[in-house]
Amino acid sequence: MKIALVHDWVVKLGGAENCLALFHRLYPEAPLYTLFFDKKSLDRLGFAPEQVHGSMLQGWRKIEKRYRRYLPILPYAIEQMDLSGYDLIFSSSHCVAKGVLSRSDQLHICYCHAPARYAWDLAHAYLREHRIDKGWKSLLARVVLHYLRIWDTQSANRVDYFIASSQYTAQRIWRVYRRESRVIYPPVDLQNYVLEEKKGDYFIYVSRLVPYKKADLVIRSFNESGLPLIVVGDGSTYDECCRLAGSNVKLLGWKNKQELAKLMGQARALVFAADEDFGIVMVEAQACGTPVIALGRGGAAETVVPANGDNWDEATGVFFHEQNIEALNSAVKQFLAWEDYFTPRVIWQNAQRFGEERFCSEIKDFINMKYRAFQNGRI
Repeated sequence: MKIALVHDWVVKLGGAENCLALFHRLYPEAPLYTLFFDKKSLDRLGFAPEQVHGSMLQGWRKIEKRYRRYLPILPYAIEQMDLSGYDLIFSSSHCVAKGVLSRSDQLHICYCHAPARYAWDLAHAYLREHRIDKGWKSLLARVVLHYLRIWDTQSANRVDYFIASSQYTAQRIWRVYRRESRVIYPPVDLQNYVLEEKKGDYFIYVSRLVPYKKADLVIRSFNESGLPLIVVGDGSTYDECCRLAGSNVKLLGWKNKQELAKLMGQARALVFAADEDFGIVMVEAQACGTPVIALGRGGAAETVVPANGDNWDEATGVFFHEQNIEALNSAVKQFLAWEDYFTPRVIWQNAQRFGEERFCSEIKDFINMKYRAFQNGRI
């Protein structure tokens, strides 16, 4: 079985790239096809240079930082990649990777991290946050997103089987593509994040600093309460977050896994305000025995067990249900009232169901099962 891996792009490493690293571990001989890449990031994922095939976009000026400007041609670029020499195409997609062209005698399985959110449920928020909700630039952007949605829906028919990163993602795949999917939760490096029973005096926020992650909401909330907050991450809104931060808020930028594990392990709680498809950082915090204060929808509803005042043998966090300062402040106050009832070992135990070995086993079993069925003429 000759397998090709396909991933949208490899620049900054996040949850999708953690999955890609394990796909590479499962199939170390499989080449990687991607629109564009950063060589240092590929090295960290373990790919040899000769294994990686960039698209026509590789090397374009500043594309790694300004890829959104090239959004109109991403579907065209992914379709120009020739994967005709493989038996199985395994795509890891959060944008256009699933749209590669294949033959009728090839099997295509897609691990879908999410349908492109800026084209679907976050389209209007995306336009507002990038200040292109009015004027001729807005018209152009809306036309581009309109045609991207058409292409995205049509290209879903090129996939034989979808794997979803969560039940929430599976619902979105059905709503957007009208396709069923198998849920296999993303992996967490449980060996790197270890139980820490002794906590410090600060709260922590960990994320890429981009608009939909709502770092500004968390910072404003903690500015009001005056509680100590550490912000870990970088991204397009880093400078804005620095301007917003009060004296009780410290921005530390990007941290490696070891540094992050120590910071999360000693935090009183992780604060998470995004509507995320899975939210791997919430599981990483729980793997340190650290409770989570999270928006109670999306992936959080599948990874965090909310406290109700009477379930301390399983509770791992507190939910709020609106993305505003009042709701988050209320959740933080509730956490403070319940803080002493949370048990780090109970929280740690909840995270154990999301390990890397479980992920690799489920992925490999699914691929083998579907490929055998495909060979026997069943699909």
